[in-house]
Amino acid sequence: MTPQTDRPRFYFNPGAQTFDVQVEPDVLDFHRKLPGYMPTPLVRAPRLAAALGVAEAWVKDESSRLGLPAYKMLGASWATYRELDVRFGPFARCSSLEEQAAHLVSYRPLTLVAATDGNHGRAVARMARWLGLDAHILVPGDMVTARVQAIEQEGAQVQVVQGSYDDAVEASARLADATHLVISDTAWDGYTRVPGWVSAGYSTIFQETDTQLVEHGVRQPDLVAVQMGVGSLAAAAVGHYRARGGKSQVVGVEPTLAACVLRSLTAGQLTEVPGPHTSIMAGLNCGNTSPLAWPLLQGGLSASVAIHDERAEQAMRLLAMDDVESGESGAAGVGGLLELLTGPEAAVTRRRLGVTAQSTVLAISTEGATDPEAYARIVSGS
Repeated sequence: MTPQTDRPRFYFNPGAQTFDVQVEPDVLDFHRKLPGYMPTPLVRAPRLAAALGVAEAWVKDESSRLGLPAYKMLGASWATYRELDVRFGPFARCSSLEEQAAHLVSYRPLTLVAATDGNHGRAVARMARWLGLDAHILVPGDMVTARVQAIEQEGAQVQVVQGSYDDAVEASARLADATHLVISDTAWDGYTRVPGWVSAGYSTIFQETDTQLVEHGVRQPDLVAVQMGVGSLAAAAVGHYRARGGKSQVVGVEPTLAACVLRSLTAGQLTEVPGPHTSIMAGLNCGNTSPLAWPLLQGGLSASVAIHDERAEQAMRLLAMDDVESGESGAAGVGGLLELLTGPEAAVTRRRLGVTAQSTVLAISTEGATDPEAYARIVSGS
């Protein structure tokens, strides 16, 4: 077998399925009630389109979502709301955050717990602050200081776990009890309800995108690129674009050194990629695929690609030329498109995916510059 570090690797599924996925109808209405809600921009990216050799490229820019620099608040807020409603509700239908917080006063102290590579934990901490609850966020030992400080500024207790993100997930699971609610975006045996709600929360991204494409007079994309860490966002993308009748193809992208989904697809079963996971795409440094996301990923992805850090850096610079500020993980989807459509095996991969000069592609830029110093260095090329 070729070592994982030698070159990007691919997996193709020519028989990608469609699914009967039921979108929870209240998700978008719930998000609209959160402080500062507005749809994130859908950006036409002509320089990206030219680089990829396609007719149009669109980027859903999640660099500012509900006051945070990443999309994660969508899943964290919906999952927290639903889990609190099950445990301590019911809340009044369409209740505000203030009404929910008042409802929870008699149940305090309550602590929201999450493991994170950065953005998810900050989102859970923000939700805890809005609801007057405590937050205990566990992070891997190699998280950069800027991301740790951002979580602490939300008022959370941050615990550094000497190990990987997956070690932090295991440690967070051990904290669960009657007053400590784990809000995780990955599932494990006996724990699937909350991760399912996290993934459902991401449907707002794709509902907004549908509306924006219509406003631009543009058809649905031929190809959608989405990042894969544990797989929750990618599963949401598959659920949307591979719903019964959907014709858009979905490709998943992850770092070469943490390509747990690609490794699992190749093996035909869930397969761990042991650490250390040292990619600059920190939010994607995951060694295990969520078993809840796995059926959708295995059946619905048309392709999976693992990329080196250099591809993410190239994507960051290219997106900046189209006025999209995208961090290392945020640009990974575009990095995957660059590898698939312009890399050494582009002639083969374009043919397998049916991509031509008339095609339209969509990428989700999932975060802004969450490490400002690194972003400035990479985009300047210094």
